[in-house]
Amino acid sequence: MIGHNLKDEDAYKRPVFSTINKVKRLVWQITWLVFCRFTPAPLHKWRCFILSIFGAQLGKNNYIYPSCKIWAPWLLQTGEVATIGPGVEIYNPGGVFLGHHSILSQDAYICGATHDYNSQDFTYLSKKIIIAPYCWISAKSIVLPGVTCNEGSVLAAAAVATKNLEPWSVYGGNPAKLIKERHNFLNEI
Repeated sequence: MIGHNLKDEDAYKRPVFSTINKVKRLVWQITWLVFCRFTPAPLHKWRCFILSIFGAQLGKNNYIYPSCKIWAPWLLQTGEVATIGPGVEIYNPGGVFLGHHSILSQDAYICGATHDYNSQDFTYLSKKIIIAPYCWISAKSIVLPGVTCNEGSVLAAAAVATKNLEPWSVYGGNPAKLIKERHNFLNEI
């Protein structure tokens, strides 16, 4: 084509992940489906045990619901008393950290990768997401690659976090914007 410097291989056809990575994720998905997906909601410890077998580094007393989807448990770290609610999807090729007492409410989407749409190769970009202690990612909200939700921040329902959230603040909308400050109850302890 005139004006294009196309390489021999079409980057859009090239796989992003190795065969070993794909097989590892397939084994994980089958394991979750068979041993966790249809378990009663209160069996959080059982699901944490299965996640830890696959390399998740989990704090004590996590609440992980059976209908959540975790792309790569070996790239998941949590503090104590973290909640991954019903229908939550964690796409974490760059890693995800959930601080203690953080909550991902139902159907939240944690998206840790994208593509460079300005690149001819449509380069795959993965970035770590950090959800600090006492954060609440509300129902149906989205956290995008590389975002840090600082301590005590709240992302309102159906909001989209494209940039870091300030501590003890409430954000809403698409893209999420600061709505108001949140009371820092830790100062009273």
